[in-house]
Amino acid sequence: MSFFRLERAVAVAPEEVWRRLTDWPAHGRQVPLTRTRVLTPGPNRTGTRFTARTGIGGLSFDDPMEVTRWEPPAADRAGACRLDKSGRVVRGWALIEVAGAPGGGSRVVWTEELSVRGVPRAFDPVLTRAGSLLFGRALDGLLRAR
Repeated sequence: MSFFRLERAVAVAPEEVWRRLTDWPAHGRQVPLTRTRVLTPGPNRTGTRFTARTGIGGLSFDDPMEVTRWEPPAADRAGACRLDKSGRVVRGWALIEVAGAPGGGSRVVWTEELSVRGVPRAFDPVLTRAGSLLFGRALDGLLRAR
């Protein structure tokens, strides 16, 4: 399995950062050739399911996910959202954490562990680097979003 961790500090309140990072369709707009469809009615919560479909035509795959932990940030604690990935191609999990930063703004930690079917473990360092770049770019885009 590939494992990576991304950290960001932004001058945006934790509640707004949480809203941006848990806007599942917005994730699809940040990842090339991807669109995200929410499968359960809102609001977001434990049990929310959505699928990110990546690719073009027949060269596409689904990345189904379910929210298995939902704890929005509050004045006295950080927020945490865990996503479990259960697809035929991509499996693993992601944990999104949002906390208030000293002096204002927020600190974000995005941790992910994933495996890609058919990719030998010897390529885990390549997957880690690619995941860090792809999800880092998506994270930055989501944090910039209005």
